[in-house]
Amino acid sequence: MPELEERFSNALHNTARGWRLAMDRRLKYLGVSQASWMTIAVAAKARQPLSQSELAERLAVEGATMVAMIDRLVKAGFVVREPSTADRRVKRVLLTQAGNRLYDKVKAEAAALRKELLANIEAKKLLAATELLEGLQGIFEAGS
Repeated sequence: MPELEERFSNALHNTARGWRLAMDRRLKYLGVSQASWMTIAVAAKARQPLSQSELAERLAVEGATMVAMIDRLVKAGFVVREPSTADRRVKRVLLTQAGNRLYDKVKAEAAALRKELLANIEAKKLLAATELLEGLQGIFEAGS
């Protein structure tokens, strides 16, 4: 069993990495880095504008790294920083029109990639894998 568990963890890690790299290759024509499009996607999917520190936490990067990323995205015109109404020391990150247009392209490319990569996977196997991964995600979230 330990051998199978190790195979699983290796497959999980390598598949997640491969998925991000495939997406990155697909988005290369947009001229944005993986870190940029991932930041834009996380900001776009949030129910309400996130602070810089919330973005950093969701992307599992250091605060200083996120500040530099947001600086680049502001300079490129994809996001703006706005002071929080609750705490003026906190800056919320909002997508601009250009950022929303970029996210729409990212979302469309992600959907096309998913369709291509998963086209030949049986629905039952996809459901089982999805439920397994969602269960693991729940365990991770409960532990944090």
